[in-house]
Amino acid sequence: MNKSGVKGNTAQALARDFTSEEFSTKAVTEEEVREYILNNRDFFVKNPDLAEKVQIPHKQKGSVSLVELQSDQLRKKVRQLSFKLSQLISIAKQNEEIYRVYADLNLRLLRCTDFAEMQYTIEETLQDELDMSAAAIKPFKGLFALPEIQQRLFMEKRFKDSDFFFGRLSQHEKQLLFGDATAESVALVLLGDKRDLGILAIGSADPIHFTPDMDTLLIKQLQEFLNVSMPDLLHY
Repeated sequence: MNKSGVKGNTAQALARDFTSEEFSTKAVTEEEVREYILNNRDFFVKNPDLAEKVQIPHKQKGSVSLVELQSDQLRKKVRQLSFKLSQLISIAKQNEEIYRVYADLNLRLLRCTDFAEMQYTIEETLQDELDMSAAAIKPFKGLFALPEIQQRLFMEKRFKDSDFFFGRLSQHEKQLLFGDATAESVALVLLGDKRDLGILAIGSADPIHFTPDMDTLLIKQLQEFLNVSMPDLLHY
């Protein structure tokens, strides 16, 4: 009885020790480590030696320390920000140039005495000053009017949801607006407060010059000016 009891107690003790050891050596999961570090952001500040000792796989360098990895990531971010800044500066310069061209164009349009002169002035200015390959105004009424069936084509296909279209046209559409002139990408502007004056069409030889995500601020100013000046020249 005593021997059996001793053996039973010993087995229970060993079981307790084993359970305790198993518990104490239980593997910590990646999620637990991640959660701990996120909840203790100053961990590597308090343990700077670990930041240097931790080795992280790197495609080009084999392995790097955490500090090296952070430095590398910071340099990449700086390069990305510098590139974006350069893009913004370039866009700002282009917009400034376009604004000045449009301001000069508006003054020239004020001096026009008939629609043919207005058409020529717009075409000359946009081609010479902004390097566009083609430009045209297609009114909806009068001597130079776009046929009604063609008006419906553009209204239903290009101006269904907006007064502006930027992008590429079919060969048939390009022929209707620009004739044989090159227009790999275009900007189309619907004219008239009631959308009844016509279409301003600008073409570029660059297929990606005009894209759907373009801003309309500057070209909208030209649209508003034409909305005021065109009716008198077309004798509306």
